[in-house]
Amino acid sequence: MAYFDAASAAPLHPVARQALLASLDEGWADPARLYREGRRARVLLDAAREAAAEAVGCRPDELIFTSSGTRAVHTGIAGALAGRRRVGRHLIVSAVEHSSVLHSAEPLEAAGGTVTQIPVDRTGRVDPAAYGDALRADTALACLQSANHEVGTEQPVAEVAEACRAAGVPLLVDAAQSLGWGPVEGDWSLLTASAHKWGGPAGVGLLVVRKGVRFAPQGPVDERESGRAAGFENIPAIVAAAASLRAVRAEAAEEALRLRELTERIRVRVPRAVPDVEVVGDPVRRLPGVVTFSCLYVDGEVLLHELDREGFSVSSGSSCTSSTLTPSHVLRAMGVLSEGNVRVSLPVGVAEEDVERFLEVLPGTVAAVREKLGAPVASEVARAEDELVVDSLGKRCPIPVIELAKVIGDVPVGGLVRVLADDEAARLDIPAWCEMRGHEYVGEEPADRGSMYVVRRVT
Repeated sequence: MAYFDAASAAPLHPVARQALLASLDEGWADPARLYREGRRARVLLDAAREAAAEAVGCRPDELIFTSSGTRAVHTGIAGALAGRRRVGRHLIVSAVEHSSVLHSAEPLEAAGGTVTQIPVDRTGRVDPAAYGDALRADTALACLQSANHEVGTEQPVAEVAEACRAAGVPLLVDAAQSLGWGPVEGDWSLLTASAHKWGGPAGVGLLVVRKGVRFAPQGPVDERESGRAAGFENIPAIVAAAASLRAVRAEAAEEALRLRELTERIRVRVPRAVPDVEVVGDPVRRLPGVVTFSCLYVDGEVLLHELDREGFSVSSGSSCTSSTLTPSHVLRAMGVLSEGNVRVSLPVGVAEEDVERFLEVLPGTVAAVREKLGAPVASEVARAEDELVVDSLGKRCPIPVIELAKVIGDVPVGGLVRVLADDEAARLDIPAWCEMRGHEYVGEEPADRGSMYVVRRVT
């Protein structure tokens, strides 16, 4: 089985396994106690904190360990907002942040605060100037991921941090996807990360709060982790997380070159081998091991199951793989095709042979899924002189786009096809189809049920 979902959780690094097993015998006691076993545990905890701080590029007393990366984000945002509540209640985030960041903004809005979402371009990258323009006198905090978790695009953290620093606003960076590859550049104020993204054990997060940043921990006070993370420290897991971070960093430069070559191989060869594919994300400023593409006329859930049958574990941001029937917020913000979406995120040490086998298997798998969907069932099509109306109400992606593709040739050049659909993905996928196939997306019209998407035949 080829595991290609390292952006969700990387396999446990061998160094992490060794450190975890070794510290189970030495790090089980309470590090707050003064007896011998407690002192041993404290030595391990302090050493892990120093190693992690060195990798991040901060002081050891600026770094705490949390129970997860999500908990680090929630704690960091809540504490920073509370610490600067006298300044104001305005939060800035990008439209493609991890859900933990976006969820952290919800309590602020519910309490009467305001949140500004910075849009991204079609590659998923923010414009640093947009952050500068969004800063206000009442801005308490800005957040920006170092690299996107779905498409791999790296963000201009240093430029955004500079704008925030000039305005006196702290910047929190979610570095979950990038920290294993190197420290985050720029004059940021807070940073979060998650150990299972770089090959450490799950259940360990990092939160860094720079000295001088106003921070007020929320919730019941706890004496552990500088009062910022409640609960008994999982010292064996923390030791394993710090040891694996140091180990992957030592391998990062050489492994990044290898993974970039493999992902570039996928980026180039998939569109050649599979018709009607859009490769998304920034082609250059991206994480080494992540490549994402979307396939027209493909049900994402079926495609993932078929790839699993062929021995490949991949993930997707397609609405077809979710119970909400809506595309991922990342793909939606980018305005790219969402149907048949596949994210390949290669783990450290992945075999080149597995990548080659994936490239051999993918074209046939996609073709089989498309064939399984078959020609669209005859829709209720009403013919006008130069216009067709396709009724796709109640049909999930990618059927509305398939039906559009089947009938676009039945109108003359300049003629219109109106697609009636109530699947939220159609709002994203029909314009994306038009861009890929060279037709004009005229716009969206209201309808009694769903929406009417208007397309003009160009070629």
